[in-house]
Order: sequence, then structure tokens, then C-alpha cells
Amino acid sequence: MENRMPQWCFKNSLRLFFILWIICFNRCLLYLVKAQNRIPTETVQVWALEFGGELNSIVEKYSGSLLLQKKYKDVEPFIRIEEVDGVELVMQFGEKMKEMLRRKVEAVKRLVDAAEEADLYHKYDMNFEFDYYNSVLINERDKNGNYVELGNEFILEVNEHFNNLPVNTSLSNIQVPTNVYNKDPDILNGAYWSEALNTIFSDNFGQDPTLTWQYFGSSTGFFRLYPGIKWMPDENGVISFDCRNRGWYIQAATSPKDIIILFDISGSMKGLRMTIAKHTINTILDTLGENDFVNIIAYSDYIHYVEPCFEGTLVQADRDNREHFKLLVDKLNAKGTGVVTKALIEAFIILNKFNETGQGSLCNQAIMLITDGAVEDYESVFEQYNWPDCKVRVFTYLIGREVTFAEYVKWIACNNKGYYTHISTLADVQENVMEYLHVLSRPMVINHDHDIIWTEAYMDSALFQSAAHSLLLMTTVAMPVFSRKNETRAHGILLGVVGTDVPLKELLKLAPRYKLGAHGYAFLNTNNGYILAHPDLRPLYKDGKKTKPKPNYNSVDISEVEWEDTYEVLRTAMVNGETGSFSMNVKVPIDDGKRVLFLTNDYFYTHIDDTPFSLCIVLTRGHGESLFIGNISVEEGLHDIDQPDLTLSNEWIYCVTDIDPDHRKLSQKEAVIRYLTGQEPDLECDEELLQEVLFDAVVTAPVEAYWTAIAMNISENNKDGVEMAFLGTRAGLMRSCPFVGKEKSSNKKFFTTQDRHSIFTMDHFPLWYRRAAEHPPGHFVYNIAFEEDIGKKNRSKMVTASTVVSVTVSKRMAIAAAVGVQINLRLMRQKFWMATRQSNDTDCSNIEGTCPISCDNDALNCFLIDNNGFILISKNEEETGKFLGEVDGSVMTQLLNMGLFTEVKLYDYQAMCKGATNHHSGSQPMLSPFYVILAALKWFLNNLFIFFIEFNLCDLWNREGLVNAKTVFHFGHKHRKVEAFQPCNTEYPAFVHDDTIKEANGFVECGDCQKMFVVQSIENSNLLLLVTEAYCDCSVFPPVTLEPKEVKYNASVKCERMRTQKLRRRPNTCHAFHPEVRKMQRSVEEHLGFLWLECCLHLMWAWLLFYNDEAAVLTNMQRTNLEALPTDAHKAINQAYFY
Repeated sequence: MENRMPQWCFKNSLRLFFILWIICFNRCLLYLVKAQNRIPTETVQVWALEFGGELNSIVEKYSGSLLLQKKYKDVEPFIRIEEVDGVELVMQFGEKMKEMLRRKVEAVKRLVDAAEEADLYHKYDMNFEFDYYNSVLINERDKNGNYVELGNEFILEVNEHFNNLPVNTSLSNIQVPTNVYNKDPDILNGAYWSEALNTIFSDNFGQDPTLTWQYFGSSTGFFRLYPGIKWMPDENGVISFDCRNRGWYIQAATSPKDIIILFDISGSMKGLRMTIAKHTINTILDTLGENDFVNIIAYSDYIHYVEPCFEGTLVQADRDNREHFKLLVDKLNAKGTGVVTKALIEAFIILNKFNETGQGSLCNQAIMLITDGAVEDYESVFEQYNWPDCKVRVFTYLIGREVTFAEYVKWIACNNKGYYTHISTLADVQENVMEYLHVLSRPMVINHDHDIIWTEAYMDSALFQSAAHSLLLMTTVAMPVFSRKNETRAHGILLGVVGTDVPLKELLKLAPRYKLGAHGYAFLNTNNGYILAHPDLRPLYKDGKKTKPKPNYNSVDISEVEWEDTYEVLRTAMVNGETGSFSMNVKVPIDDGKRVLFLTNDYFYTHIDDTPFSLCIVLTRGHGESLFIGNISVEEGLHDIDQPDLTLSNEWIYCVTDIDPDHRKLSQKEAVIRYLTGQEPDLECDEELLQEVLFDAVVTAPVEAYWTAIAMNISENNKDGVEMAFLGTRAGLMRSCPFVGKEKSSNKKFFTTQDRHSIFTMDHFPLWYRRAAEHPPGHFVYNIAFEEDIGKKNRSKMVTASTVVSVTVSKRMAIAAAVGVQINLRLMRQKFWMATRQSNDTDCSNIEGTCPISCDNDALNCFLIDNNGFILISKNEEETGKFLGEVDGSVMTQLLNMGLFTEVKLYDYQAMCKGATNHHSGSQPMLSPFYVILAALKWFLNNLFIFFIEFNLCDLWNREGLVNAKTVFHFGHKHRKVEAFQPCNTEYPAFVHDDTIKEANGFVECGDCQKMFVVQSIENSNLLLLVTEAYCDCSVFPPVTLEPKEVKYNASVKCERMRTQKLRRRPNTCHAFHPEVRKMQRSVEEHLGFLWLECCLHLMWAWLLFYNDEAAVLTNMQRTNLEALPTDAHKAINQAYFY
């Protein structure tokens, strides 16, 4: 037994040694095989050098970059470089903008005077007849070929100044919404006296040809527009546009206001009443703007904030919050018993707190009570919280046909300076809601304060069916129009509002774009901190094939665009209307967020006097603040500028062409030539910019001759693949030369207005110019177009390469131009595959690794990528234009870990995300096979009930009345559509190569195998050659994507963000009350007493005559008086409710 133990130990030791030896041998063999099969870094370096050298020689040859650099070098003795003074520049720009806006205000003032004068001398006539031009009916004929009533011939001609719409610049015409009778006496009288505005409209346009649409919106509902147009109904034949609902009308007619809506959701409000009440709330919300504050409290047995997050506060009534409230109101259901006391107390506490703490509008305050009745007058509540001053007005809306409890509802309004209205149908909502605006406007009207208001940015898609205009951002300047008649002056009668539109792009055109540099820009914001105009404001989004305005497009805050101003230093200064400067390092997304630039920006800002707007210009440190000025004679430059290959940016203002109608058809280049040759000496041109254009035209002319010589000598079988050469200068001058016929061009949109990334626009320099500006001269930046840029048919067929040309004077550098070429990707691929292969007779003695080796070998994957990780060339052509991380996540992950690439986090506060719908769970219909039948039956019965409630048998006798009722009913019942996309905040990555790392290699551990890769930069470019092993499966690594991720906030953070009130500057004026109001209330009460007494006397006289068979002796005057009494009494009662 003892002898066996050593023998057993020896055998096991020998077995263990043998196993270890096998393992070590296999491991060594594996490393040896790997060493033999590894990718030789020396070979990849040679490939990169060969391909890069050939590519660089091609782009230098065809672009003429060296020639252009030499030409600018030769003229450096005639150049001076100046530093742009940002403060002086923003002040000059601000003065130009102020002058332009002042002219608009003067035009509006002339309209106000004319309108009030015309009304003063017009005598109202109930039986007045007048055929005005109805914008819907003009040029319409009946079946007999005769013009229909109110539809006479109205000459229309297409006008470029008015977005190529057919218009009549001699006359205005009138639009009347469907729910207003177009021959109502109020409409006819107003249409008649407002004809006097035609002369003023035309004179204004003559004095300031930059004016666009001018209009008068009447308080009776009609809308007079100049120039006159043909107005088209919507697809349902409805004209839903009501000028009294527009922001410019409401802001001009009233002062800022704090509103709390109390919504009765007790059980008695079920059915049609609830529908009417919700429509009433939505209509009230539509009358609010960004200078107003609001909240909604629903009540039954208890009070319930429709948005719990807004409990105990008011929020700004911007578009975002208004739409949010509408969605929440739509979800409310009726139940319980209506107890309004707690709701009233809660509303008064909030309003009083805001007033005492200086929050909210600090102007008008009101409570809107929406209910189907009140069982008491709640006098104790008003005594405690509102009397005797009645600082909070109370407006009451009695919903439904039942008026049993109307007395208390009336009493509440009349004793709190409010207004009572009864809304029994959906068609009543619009007109009745508008009445509260007349009440709030009365103090301003009595005092005859013609406040000038400027609206936030908006797109009035309801006003014009033309997409060209409806998707155009604009602001409106407006003023109220009052009655000057002695008998109405003290009553404060608002006749309407006049206004004119100012397209915001016309304002920004005033910026001297050439002085802002490659990355500079200008923007405007409002007193509320919202963006009015900004190059990075994106008001539209794509929903399938449709382009739509974003729900919150006009309430985008400065901090959501200039989002790196984390402490809101810039925002605070601009909202406060200060003048100054501010600097910060920024990450600027370009190319639709796919790439990023790292810049240091200087912000220079100032307030535009007599407006709520502030202006800011942004300059980039370094070349962005240097401007070089060349000296050249007109005679020298004229020859070179008048060449077919030379163009100027039509969005820059070299010469003002929109003043004289004869100049409007001129391109900027044509205008410049006519001015310089003396053909149009009256043109107003930027002399400094023209000097720069002439200088650049002369310096770049030799490049045109150079390109022409190449084009003449190029063969049809040209293998270099260059299809076009181009250049652009900082003066907006562009030259181009095609080397292939137009029919053979792979990207026909390039250098045209169809590809705005490739040309000088009002907002930006071309993308190829901006990217090249961040690299030294001679360093070409390659860019591949993405699928959405050029369409699937031409997917990724072209590569653009560009470099900058600089000038240096007294050690100060400025960028003069950028030059580049477009290369056919197919031919570029051929050169790449030729350069990345080794022949079989290659000398492999000094090469460590596999030799010979080629990129077209199945064992390798070779990529040509740019400095942002996008693939230009790959074996799989479908991968062209894609991000490397989406194709090979394992290698991209390793490159990030090594520091070769850096991930940059960017944020988009204007994003649109797929929204959650308000539909019930999809599993509900599966609970019962009768679910669908029951739902359909419920829908039918509800609509049948509403039909009988709304149906009026008398209307059968009036065809026109029946049609109007139907159309009003239709758009009143329109269901709120839940959009597929909702505004959201997103975080997304961009990736940038560290250009200090020229080469790298390594392995990726992929479980059972290792994948080797080698990266080599290509000299004088932003390109990288990446070679990886193909056989190792690294699918365990997830792809690295560029997909944005929605920033999710937990409930408390989201609530805090919604409640937070950012700094804002209140409007300068407020008209909340007027001492005459008290006197008017007493006089109206006395008038009512005398009126009812007169009524009784007339009735007694009629009774006596009737019973004495002497009814025939009633005079026409007596008859008229008797017939008029109910109308007069009704008007007097309504006037009493105004106060």
C-alpha cells in the first residue's frame, strides 16, 4: 500500500504536466497564428498615404484652391483688416429696425384716424342697404351667369410682393365668418363707413412699399383686408376665421389679465350642457395671450384643479399651456353636486395673493363662472373678498336652455362689475364669450388710450390658404379704434382694431450679414423671453408627408435655443431691455444635428425702443470678428461681376428692391449691375458691401478662367470623378463651373435654392463654408450628403470637399473665401479600392502580419469615414452615409474607450416625440362582443338628441338660415384631434474625432474571438481609413446610435418645471378701471327706469285705442316706437350688465 502511493502520485503529476503542456502549446500556437494573420499597420499607413495623396492632388487641381490662395496673397498689400465692433453693430442694426417698425406704426395710426373720422360722420341706419365686396362671393356667378349678391366683379392680379397671391392693390374687401349674417345692419353700416379706409390703405402702401397686409377687424365680426383677395372656405364650406379671435385683436382691445375659470361639473351638467361648457372654456382660452395668466378649477362636491400641478397659482397663458388646459378639460366628466362657495373663495384667494405679491399681469383680474345655475347669491363671499372695490370682475355664463336659476347668476355678475350671458346652444358660444372683452376694454376706450401693441411670432394659417404665406412667421402691430360720437364717447364704444403684418424675415434681412461672419447670426426676443426670430427656431415639423406648425412654436424660450446659458445671464439682460455684451463657449449643432462645432461666441444685445422686442447679434471669436476690406474701382469690378457663372445671394440685401414696384422682379445681381452702371441711380444700395463684391469678383476671376481651361481639356472618360468646382466669398458671391453636362450631374440641387445648405441664406453661410472655416487653409473637409438631403434615388452619390482661403495683414488673419469640388462617389470608390490592395508580388520580408493583403479580401472590412464617424466608402454600398456605430458597434465602442472619438451630448428643446393618445385600452372592446354595437348605438342616440335640441322648425322657412345653422353646428362640434406627435425635450449624441491622434490599432474582445482593427488618418483632410477583421462575430456589442432620447422628468420635477415662472417684462400700460364706469352704471339704471315707464305708457295707450276701435289712428311714429321698445330695452339691460 505504501509502495503504490508514490507511483500514483507520479502518474498523476505526469498527466497534469502533459495537460498543461498541451494548453500552453495551443495558446502559443494561437498567438503565433494571430501574429501571422494580424493586420499590418505599416500597410494601412501606406494605403492611407497613397489614397490621401491622390485624392488631395485631384481636389487641389480641380478646385483651384492654390491659385485662389495665391491671388488673395497677391492683393494683401491692398487690404486692411478691421475688427468688428459688436456693440456699435448691434446699435446700428437696432436703429434700422426701429425705423422700419416706426413706419409700420405710422401707417396704423393713419388708419385709426381715418376709421374714427369715418364713423363720426356716419349715421347708423337699421334699414341701410349696401353692396360691399364680400371676399368669399366676389367673382361668383349664379346659374344664369349673373354675379351673385355681394359678389360683383373684383379684379385680381398675381403680385410677387404678396407671396404671388392674386390680389387687388386698389381696393380692400370684406370677409364675414359663417356664424355672422353677412347682411346684418351692423355689418352693412360698418362696411359702408369703413370704405373710407381704401384710400388710406393705398396711400400707406405708396408711402411705404415694404408694407404687407393691412386690415380692420370690426367688433361686429367683419374683417376688411387690403389688398383684397379671394377668400376660400375650408373643405366643409365653412369660414371659421373670426378676426375677434385673433391675438392682435384681443391684445389691442384689452389690457393684460389674470383669469380663473370656475367650471361646474356637477351631475346636472351632463350631456349637451357639458359639451357647450367645454366649448365655452376653449373659446375663453383662445382669447388669452402670453401677457395673460390663467387657471381652471372644476367643482362639484369639492374643488378640483384640472391640472393638479397648478394648484394655488396662475400660469402664463401661452400657447403651450392653453392647449394643455384644453386637453385636460376635454377629459372631465359630470358627477356630484355643485357647491360653488369653496371654488369662489379659492379663486379670490389666488387672485388676491397674486395682486399683493406683484405676480401675474398686475392689471385686470376676473373670475369666469360657467354653470347651469346658482341657488343663492353668495353675498357673504363677495363681502369678504371683493367688495366694496370689486377689484375682481365676475363674469357668469349660464349653460343650457333652463333659466330657472338665472336670477342669482345675473346678480353675481352685475354686482361684481362683470357680465351675464346665457348660452343655450353651441352656436351661441362665440358671440357670448366675446362680450367679456368689451367689458374689459371699456376703461381704455372711455379714456381714448390708443395703445400700440406688438404680437408674438405667429403663423396665421387660418387667414390664408396659401402655404407660402400661412407658414411664414410674422408679427403684427395693431391699435384699437374708438367711437368719437358725443352720444357714445362716454360709453366707451370699441369699433374694432386696425393692424398690419410684419414678416420677421424682412426684419432680419436688415442685418449686415457679411459683417457677422461664417457662424454669426442675429435674433429677436419678446418681453416674455420668447424667441421672435432666430436661425435655429424650428416652428414646423414633419408628420408623414405633411408639414405642420408645432403646437408651441411661438412660445420657445431663449433658454431653449441658447441652452448653454445655464444661468440665464443673456436671457435676463435681454428681457430687462438692457444694452450690453456676454460671452460663452458653445456647442453648435450643424447639418441637422449630425455634427457639432465648438465655438466661443460673443453676444451683443440692445432693446428696440417703442417695442417689446430686444435684438442680439452673435459673433464668433477669431475669424468671426475680423473683416477685411479691399479697394477696387467700379470699372475694374464691373466686367468681372457681369459673368454668367457668378451669382449673389438673393436673401442678402445688396440693393433694396422692394420699394419701387419696378425693382421687385430684379435679382440682387441685376440690381447691383444696374446701380453700378447708372441705369438705376435711385436704388438704395449698401456701398460697403458692393465694394467687397467688386473686389471679390476681380480676385476670383482668374479661377473662373482656370476652371474653364480644365473643362475644355477634360475628356468624356475622365476618371477623376470631379463633376463641379465652386467657391464662395464672405460677401455672398458664388462662382461655379460644371465639368459634366447637366444631364449627367449626380446632384442637380446643389448650389440652388432647393438645397439651402449649399448656398448663402439670410440665416447661415453654406454648410461647406462653415465646416471648412474651422480647419486651416489647404485642409479639405469632405462631406457626404444624407438620404433625406438628396432623395433615395440619388442616395449618397456625391461627396463635397472644401477648404478655406485666408488673408493675413499685420499678423491678423481673416477668412476671404472657401473653395471646393463635388466628386462622384462611384469613381472615388474605385480609387479607394485600387489604393487599398497589395499585388501578389509584393515584398513582404519587412512586413509583420498578413502579406499580401487587400481591402477587397473577404477577411477584411475597410471603411473610409469622416471626423464625425459617418461612412463614405464601405464594401456594402447600403452602409454609405450611415454612422459607423450603427454598422459596427464593437469597433466604435473601442474607439470611444481609446479616446480616438469623443461623444458630445446635445439637447433639443424643440423636439417632437410620439405622444401618448387619449384612447382607451385596446383590450376593452374584447371584453364583450357587443362592445362595438353598444358604442355605435350610444353615439347615434347622443347625436340624435343633440339634433332635436338644436333643430329649429322655423328655419325650414329660411333656406339661408338653415345652411348657416348647419355650418356653425359643424365646426362647433368638431372633435379635438389628438396629434401623433407632442412637444418634448430630447438628448442626442454627436461624435468628434480627436485630430491629435493620427493612428491607432487594437483588439476587441468578442467572447470566443478577438477582432483587430487599425485606424489611420488621411493627411490634409478630415478622413480616416479604418480596417477591421471580418470573421470575428462581435454582435454581443450593441450598436452605437445617434437616436435622440426623450428627457423624462419624474412627477415632482415635471410639475416644478411647469409651475416655474421665468423672468418677464410686463407691458407698459394697464387699463383696469375708469371712474366714469360708476357714473355710467347709475345713469344706465336711471335710464332703465324711465324706459320701462315709457314702455308701460305706450302699452296703456295701445290698450285704450284698441278697446275704443281706434287702433287705426296710431301714427307711424307711434308704431315705430312700440316696435322699437323691446330692442331698446334689451340693449339697455345688456349695457347694465357691462359694469
